[in-house]
Amino acid sequence: MVRVRQQFPDRSLADVGAEVRQTLAAARLAERVPPGGSVAIGVGSRGISNLGVIVRAVVDYWRESGRKPFLFPSMGSHGAATAEGQAAVLAHYGITEASMGCPLRSQLGVTDTGRTPEGIETCVDSLALASDGVMLINRIKWHTDFAGKIESGLFKMMAIGLGKLAGARHYHTHIYKMGYEPVIRSVGRQILRTGKILGGLAILEDANHNTARVEAVNAGEMERKEEELLATAKQWMGRLPVPEVDILILDEIGKNISGTGMDTKVVNRASRDEYNPWPGGPRVERVFPRSLSPLSYGNGAGIGMADVITDRLLEAIDWEPTIVNSLAASTLTHMRVPMHFRTDRECLEKLAPTVGKFDLSTVTYCRIRNSLELDRAVVSENLLPVIEGKPRIKVVGEPAEMEFDEAGNLTELLAADQDW
Repeated sequence: MVRVRQQFPDRSLADVGAEVRQTLAAARLAERVPPGGSVAIGVGSRGISNLGVIVRAVVDYWRESGRKPFLFPSMGSHGAATAEGQAAVLAHYGITEASMGCPLRSQLGVTDTGRTPEGIETCVDSLALASDGVMLINRIKWHTDFAGKIESGLFKMMAIGLGKLAGARHYHTHIYKMGYEPVIRSVGRQILRTGKILGGLAILEDANHNTARVEAVNAGEMERKEEELLATAKQWMGRLPVPEVDILILDEIGKNISGTGMDTKVVNRASRDEYNPWPGGPRVERVFPRSLSPLSYGNGAGIGMADVITDRLLEAIDWEPTIVNSLAASTLTHMRVPMHFRTDRECLEKLAPTVGKFDLSTVTYCRIRNSLELDRAVVSENLLPVIEGKPRIKVVGEPAEMEFDEAGNLTELLAADQDW
């Protein structure tokens, strides 16, 4: 195995908080709320870089404008679809009443907001709807289950997030027949008709998972602007360092990393047992996730896309939030349990003969920390001819044997004192 470093363009903002304050001031959102009025700020459950800094800057903007902001979880069925669980998810990202300097109100009650022209009944978090205005904070990125001009972002949060568990279940039932993008657009437009949505803060990250752009978007331009921002996000997308690999090893999966545990467009899988369905993605024969991120709160959604997992990953799963999430999203394959073995070594030994190669020394491997962090990887030596000559990939050090500890598990991908 040999270590490689992908040198993605660094688009990181020098001062994220200052950029947030600047774009909010330019958008003049506060003019739509009377002085002393309440503003509900919706925050989701994804592992967005600098999320605490971003949310605090938004809260400060509203407080300094003379309005009364409060935070609420806008995350559908995540956090086991409980008020306490969703507040705990935000707390893990450092978002609490104490750290943000404003109330955090987590509950699951929703209020009906009418029916779309397509016949979809809509609803919104009751506390948010009772405020003088709602603002959403979310990252704009590609979705793991479909491709379109609007995928994952502010519009999706208006549907799946603002609707809490009730909305998530209802909308995914319509998605089953109508498709994601039509439902997201239809519901989002209906929620905008309530007049309660002030706008949102759109976040873009570069391929290094750095905050690269923040933009305050008024409600009236949200749909058009999100299309433009998604096109940019797709251009910045990070990918595996190789176009084909027999066995892809992920050190961790989790809901904080991707809605499907691992980004389907990075590992080239789909939620309905499809192998390599995404054009332009790498061809991956087998996927082996080793562990569950502690920030996933036991939610093991996505294991159904793996070919093999370790016993320790299986034991880390809390089936209540996993089942709630999978049922609400109508993605039952996400929670199917694949083959599992005690150690990493056993998992790899079982997988190697299944990729169609008689000579196991020709099996290719790529190991990454997770599907979000793609700048560092370890690849098998037989992939060097594919990597050599690529301008943005640097080989670091000499090839070395795949290293296991005494228990038969792979040693750390990146030690604390290493910087490739």
